[in-house]
Amino acid sequence: MDEILLLTRAFAFAAEKHAHQRRKGEDAEPYINHLAEVANLLATAVQGRDANLIAAGLLHDTLEDTETTRDELVRAFNEDVASVVSEVTDDKSLPKQERKRLQVAHAAHKTDRAKMLKLADKTSNLRGIVTSPPAGWSIERRTEYVRWARDVAAGLRGVHPWLEEQFDAAAATAEKVLSGD
Repeated sequence: MDEILLLTRAFAFAAEKHAHQRRKGEDAEPYINHLAEVANLLATAVQGRDANLIAAGLLHDTLEDTETTRDELVRAFNEDVASVVSEVTDDKSLPKQERKRLQVAHAAHKTDRAKMLKLADKTSNLRGIVTSPPAGWSIERRTEYVRWARDVAAGLRGVHPWLEEQFDAAAATAEKVLSGD
C-alpha cells in the first residue's frame, strides 16, 4: 500500500474508531488530538521513513480502547502495523495497577519500534498533564503518574535519543509545574 494512502487511511480509521472519545483533561480535547501528536512525534523521529510505525502511532489505542480487533487491523493495514499496535496494547482484563506494573516490567523487552511508540505516547500524556490536567486528578495523582511514566521510560532507553529528549523535557516540565516552581 502506498505510504500516503496508508497514513491517511490510518488517520481516518483512528478518527472513526475514537470519534466519541475525549481526553481526560479539563479541556476534554478530541481523542484524535493525542493520536495525531503521537504520530507526529514518531514521524519526526524517523524523518518520515517508517509509515507503518507512524500508522501504528495513530492506531495505538484502537485495540485497547475500542471494539477493534487485531485481525481487523491486519485486514485494513498490514501485519506489521497490527503487530506494533498489539505490542503496546495493555490487557484490559487485568486490574489497572497490574497493567501499570506490567508496562514497567515489560518495557525493556519490547521491540525498538514499540519502545519508540511507547516513548511518544508517554511524552504526549505528560504534555497533556501540563496543558490540560485530567479533571479531578490531584497534584499527588499527577505526580505519581509522572513517576510511573519515568519508570516505564527507564526500560525504553537506548532506542532513540531525540524521543528520549522529548520525554525528558515533558517529564521535567510536568514536575516543575506540579511542584509549583
